[in-house]
Amino acid sequence: MSGVEGSDVLAPPDGFQIGHWTDAEGTTGCTVVLPPPRTQGGVDVRGGGPGTRETDVIGPFAGTHEVTAVALCGGSAFGLAAADGVVRWLEEHGRGYETPAGRVPIVPAAVVYDLAEGDPAARPGPDAGYAACEAASGGIPERGRVGAGTGAAVGKILGRERSAPAGIGYAAARSGAGETAAALAVVNAFGDVIGEDGAVLAGPRDEAASTAALIAAMEGPPEWPRVEERNTTLVCVMTDAPLDKAACSRVARMASGGVARAVDPVFSDADGDVVFCLSSGAGETDRFTPIQIGTLASTVTAAAIRDAVRTAA
Repeated sequence: MSGVEGSDVLAPPDGFQIGHWTDAEGTTGCTVVLPPPRTQGGVDVRGGGPGTRETDVIGPFAGTHEVTAVALCGGSAFGLAAADGVVRWLEEHGRGYETPAGRVPIVPAAVVYDLAEGDPAARPGPDAGYAACEAASGGIPERGRVGAGTGAAVGKILGRERSAPAGIGYAAARSGAGETAAALAVVNAFGDVIGEDGAVLAGPRDEAASTAALIAAMEGPPEWPRVEERNTTLVCVMTDAPLDKAACSRVARMASGGVARAVDPVFSDADGDVVFCLSSGAGETDRFTPIQIGTLASTVTAAAIRDAVRTAA
């Protein structure tokens, strides 16, 4: 395995493009992942308060086998409108799921709640989603406080004013078989981000105790009006390994284990955590490949979450 640690960062698999639209003044934005044609996908929804669109259609029991793009957006539920602009861009460029009446873009989307960070009336809409597609390119994506991570923060148990800045992170690794697993993470968690050594990497500012320790020691509920309740970590795993639709969902579930490694507490009622997995690989899926790629996906997901707070700082 290479690419997770050290200065050498691997690019996403060939054909994957990532683009951001950023509203620095309103402190929001959106990010789009454009995979190669005929990419398959899966999803794992773990948080208690997700904001999503078209996740059921790529679930393991649905009939659709292709994902045309994934949209990650700020703006809470309002930001889901950005996916309309992604659909428009894809239609104009002849991309989508083939139907008797033409190609229909399949664009699963998920949002983070950033309304409390900047201007609550500033939300990414269809034009923002279209612009993110126009900006998409291959190679290592821009990270930090850009796109869907522009208004992100972590460690909010003592209020938003005591939280630590976060954003978008990225990491990738290559398997012994030469296949790549990459992860793009939008980190807006209620809990802390935990480093490789198990210590708090980013949490409430000017506080020695971790969020988990603070919650455990409380005699009653926190002062809820001061606590930002809407939080989310979004991840999109990208791989060129041959995974079918069911395997993509299993890898997404394994990658959620990477979220749990790097965020504490995680998957709470105050979080809307979602992990997507996209596979552009061709060929039959064997039994071992999803295990190997899922193991890598968990590792690079944790690394991408940590990268999100490091690049934001």
